Amino acid sequence: MKTDTMTKQNNGNPLGYEKIGKLLLSFAIPSIISCLVNSIYNIVDQIFIGQGVGYLGNAATTVVFPLMTIVMAFATLIGSGGSAYASIMLGEGRSDEAKLTLNNLLSLSLGVGIIIAVLGLLFLEPMLIRFGATETVLPYAKDYGSIVLLGVPFSILGIALSNMARVDGSPKMSMYGILIGAALNTILDPIYIFVFHWGVKGAAIATITSQILSCVILFIYFARGGRHMGFCKSMMKPVKRIYNKAITLGASSGITSLVACVMQVVMNNSLVYYGNQSEVGGEVALSAMGIVMKIVMILGSFCIGFGVGAQPILGFNYGARKYTRIKKAYQSAVIAATISIMVGWLICQTMPELILRLFGSEDGNFMAFAVKCMRIYLGGIFCSGFQIVSTNYFQATGQPLKASILSMLRQLLLLIPLLLILPLFFGLDGILYAGPVADIGSAVIVACFIIPEMKKLNQHIKEK
Repeated sequence: MKTDTMTKQNNGNPLGYEKIGKLLLSFAIPSIISCLVNSIYNIVDQIFIGQGVGYLGNAATTVVFPLMTIVMAFATLIGSGGSAYASIMLGEGRSDEAKLTLNNLLSLSLGVGIIIAVLGLLFLEPMLIRFGATETVLPYAKDYGSIVLLGVPFSILGIALSNMARVDGSPKMSMYGILIGAALNTILDPIYIFVFHWGVKGAAIATITSQILSCVILFIYFARGGRHMGFCKSMMKPVKRIYNKAITLGASSGITSLVACVMQVVMNNSLVYYGNQSEVGGEVALSAMGIVMKIVMILGSFCIGFGVGAQPILGFNYGARKYTRIKKAYQSAVIAATISIMVGWLICQTMPELILRLFGSEDGNFMAFAVKCMRIYLGGIFCSGFQIVSTNYFQATGQPLKASILSMLRQLLLLIPLLLILPLFFGLDGILYAGPVADIGSAVIVACFIIPEMKKLNQHIKEK
């Protein structure tokens, strides 16, 4: 009886029969745009702050960035985990369980967002000091961080609903919700910074206004019933089973962001310490690397987009036990992600000055070090596509332990130790060389996980 139900459900859902290439593009392109837009919130702020305030303003956003990474950790924990579970449930034909997941994510997202915002405001200054703020940068960082924290509940809910919209079969709605918010942010930033002269406060106000709009658009979509899932008051009561499933499956994504936060704190403090011991200076090093890390976000958006775009396809077909489609979806996502990251890597290696001038170039010392940062630190980023898609594969197919291990691999097990060890021998340059060593090393280890998995898939395919 269950098999008949699954077959009927699969026949009605294109995830179970449509061409993999077409599906991947239809889900990945909106995902890429959504990821790019999320990155652009920070990038646009840095561009206008760099032009209107200077490198101290950019240093302030770099200091606040770990705080926003914590927010992203909880957003991806809830959104990725909940959407992965809902996708598997739809593949098994259990649509009511998928709807229950959506409604539980609403209350969970708002609750977690409010708690983070309150705690962040209470402990803002000591956190920013821990994150690497100097006496000169701290006032700018407080102005920016205190306002951005007010938008945290909307940011977390918007990201969770964006993930669920993709699972609901509406990747374009997911994209539109975030894209409209980013467009508003781009319009408001120059007005608040250059016309009203609000400086970093203006950039922060523009950011939270845009996040609220994105959240409202996606909320209205589900309030109207969505395609397969919609809001229902009777389903919003917290269900422990749903919370446990979402947290378990989303652990790898959440851990990735939390580890990224630890990495950013270690890096910020190392940049200030070793930068002050060199001709570069701590604040210049902090600002330059902050911009390079934003470029990393842009490049990573393509890899994450293909990985996240493949998740509904992988999850649905895993629930439907269609192993040939699972393998093809994974391989297609890896190839597409690798090609996209290679293009970005080549651009960064050949024309870094062109990119960096967007963020202000009034300081020659800053520009020289920023170019060096981009070329060396991003030297091994071409491996990222394979690593990110593979991690998403284990998450989408209900293997949270492997996904969590791979999520921690690059940053916690490789990059952070390298950031602490290499500068002891190479000074400030050691921080830069830690990037490519971690990227290439993690790709080799990921291959040791994914090769046996592909062999297992091949065995399933032969047995069917």
